[in-house]
Amino acid sequence: MFQIHPLGILSLAAVLMSWGLAVVLFRTGLPGSVGRRLAVVLIFEGMTLGSSGALTGYWLSSPDELFMQHPRVGLVVSAIHFFGDLGMLVLYPPFLAAALRTKLVRPFGKKGVRVVLLMTAILIYAAVFSTPEEFGIASLYLAMAAVFLFAMVAAIHAWHLATGIERTRALIFALAFGFRDLCWTYVYSVALISIWADLPERPPDDPFWLVHSSAYIFGTLVAVPLIAYGILRTQLFDIDLRIRWTIKQSTVAAAILSIVFLVSEGASQFLSAELGNVAGLLAAAVVMFFLAPLQRFAERVASAAMPNTENTPEYTAFRKMQVYEAAVIEAQEGGGISEKERALLNRLRDSLGICESDARSIEHQLNSQVSGLVQVQGT
Repeated sequence: MFQIHPLGILSLAAVLMSWGLAVVLFRTGLPGSVGRRLAVVLIFEGMTLGSSGALTGYWLSSPDELFMQHPRVGLVVSAIHFFGDLGMLVLYPPFLAAALRTKLVRPFGKKGVRVVLLMTAILIYAAVFSTPEEFGIASLYLAMAAVFLFAMVAAIHAWHLATGIERTRALIFALAFGFRDLCWTYVYSVALISIWADLPERPPDDPFWLVHSSAYIFGTLVAVPLIAYGILRTQLFDIDLRIRWTIKQSTVAAAILSIVFLVSEGASQFLSAELGNVAGLLAAAVVMFFLAPLQRFAERVASAAMPNTENTPEYTAFRKMQVYEAAVIEAQEGGGISEKERALLNRLRDSLGICESDARSIEHQLNSQVSGLVQVQGT
C-alpha cells in the first residue's frame, strides 16, 4: 500500500517545512501582523501540497485503487485539497497588500475586496462539487493560476520600486515568492489545460507528471527557506553571523564524514567488512591531524557563501539598525505609529543600544522614502 519514493519524501519535507515556519511566525508575530498573515498562508499552502497527488501519488503504491475502494477517503482528501486552494485564493492577495504596500496590491487590503474574494471562493468551492470538472475544477485552477501569476508580478514590481535596505528584503522576497509563484502558476496552468484538452489519465511515474509534481514540490521546498532567511535577516541582527558559523561547522563535519565513509566503504567493498571498519577508524584518526587545514577550508567556503559578513562591532551595529528599521516599517503599516507601538519601539531601541538621534534619522529616512514612493506611484 505504501511505498518510498524520492518525490514523496521531498513533498513531505516541503509540507513540514511550510507548517514549521508557520508555527514559528504565528507564535512570534503580533495579532494582525504580516508575520501572522504569512503563517496562515503557509498553513493553507502545506494543506494544499500535502493533500495533492504530489504527496499521495508517491507515498501510496496505488492511490486510484485505494480511492475507488474507499470513495469517502478520496472525497475527504479532495475536499481538503480544494479547501486549501481556496484558502490561499482568499488570503494570499491580502497578505501581499500588507507585505508589499504598493499601489498594485493596495486594493486587496480593503475590506470590501476581501469580502468579494471570500464570496468568490465559496461559489467556486460549491461549483467544484456540483458541476462538471470542465467548469467547477477548471474555474478553480484558472483562478489559482491567475493569483500566482499576479503575485509574481507584484513581488517583482515591489522590488523594482524599493530603495535602500528595504530593497534587499524586497529582492529576497521576490526571489522566494516569485519562484514559488512561477512553479505553482505552471502547475495549475498545466492542470487546467489537461482538463480543457481532455488529456488521458497518466500514472504518477509518467515523465509528464514527474515534471508537474517536481514543480509543485520544489516551489515550496525552495521558497520556504528563502522566506525564513528573509524574515530572520530583518528581525534577528546576527542571523548572518549564525548562518556563517553553521556553514563553517557543517563543512568541517561533512568533510570528516565523507572521508571516513569513503575509506571504510571502499575497504569493505574491495577487501572485507572487518578491514573496512578498521580502515574507517584509521581514517578518522588521520583526519584529526588535518583538522586545522579543514577548518581553514571551511572558513573559505563560509566566506564565499556569506561575503562581507564578519563578526565586527561595525557589522553588528549595522544589523541592529536593520532590526530597528524593520520594526518601524511594520509599525507604520497601519497608517501611523500608535502610542503602544511607540513604547515598544522605544523599548526595542534601548535594548539594541541605538541612540535617539539615530532612531529619529531612520524614521525620517523611511518617511521620505514613503513620500517619494507615493509620488512615483501617482505619476
